[in-house]
Amino acid sequence: MTEPRLKAGIFVRALIRRAEVAGAQAYVLRKGVEEAGAIFLKVSKLDGTTTVLSQARRGEGELVWVKPLGDAVDEEKAAAWFEKQIKFDPDLWIVEIEDREGRAFVDEPVV
Repeated sequence: MTEPRLKAGIFVRALIRRAEVAGAQAYVLRKGVEEAGAIFLKVSKLDGTTTVLSQARRGEGELVWVKPLGDAVDEEKAAAWFEKQIKFDPDLWIVEIEDREGRAFVDEPVV
């Protein structure tokens, strides 16, 4: 059985606040559907590399974050990947986190 989910907008605002409290910067690059849009994270280490994270469910519905492009890619590759995702689902959210340590500020495991 899956756990109840927060509305996407509430999750995004809480994530941005969590990042800012820890000394990082976070921005909404694309605003999706407030209630249930898919959420993608773009974690920039400010060295020209980015890690893209996407929500997924595994096993018995456990929420995890996956790295669809691997550990670190350049900005152009990440932008091209996001464009493809937007064509597939125009209601998605994209949140950019700028953090030299590469932290995502999510509670769920990153696999």
